[in-house]
Amino acid sequence: MQIVEYENKYLEDVKDLLVELEEHIVSIDKDHLDQVHPEYREKMAVLDLEEVNKNNGKCYLAVENNKVIGLIMGCIFPYDEYDYLDYKCPKRGEITELIVTNKIRSNGVGQELINKMEEYFKSIGCEYVIVDVFAYNDIGKNFYNKKNYHTRMETMIKKI
Repeated sequence: MQIVEYENKYLEDVKDLLVELEEHIVSIDKDHLDQVHPEYREKMAVLDLEEVNKNNGKCYLAVENNKVIGLIMGCIFPYDEYDYLDYKCPKRGEITELIVTNKIRSNGVGQELINKMEEYFKSIGCEYVIVDVFAYNDIGKNFYNKKNYHTRMETMIKKI
């Protein structure tokens, strides 16, 4: 297996992985709010990759036998003009997507991908890395905890 930067020849594999991730999120969503819209496969990867390009980000792929088995996307989002009022605003990277195909999860691929993204963020002066993890994604939360990430904010939801 090797970790490479995104190339267009892998677009269909990226689409498949993002669908796999969203189907997993749908399957664990106790609020039943997530969905895989019929247009998701064709639009989401393109939108995510545009966001990466627009925000000084990277998309790294784990490739084995010319097939993408995992991916990570990350961006450097700008602060808004008023963030400085209540926040020190250190430079930070944000992991926006991380997926390893279910067939080979727990074999270190996710660790290699996250290490590669953290190296990139550090190389351009980021002091922190943030990631949003779906509240019902216990596997994801455990993974990030093992990599020394911790909860800083939580989003609460109530159906009314």
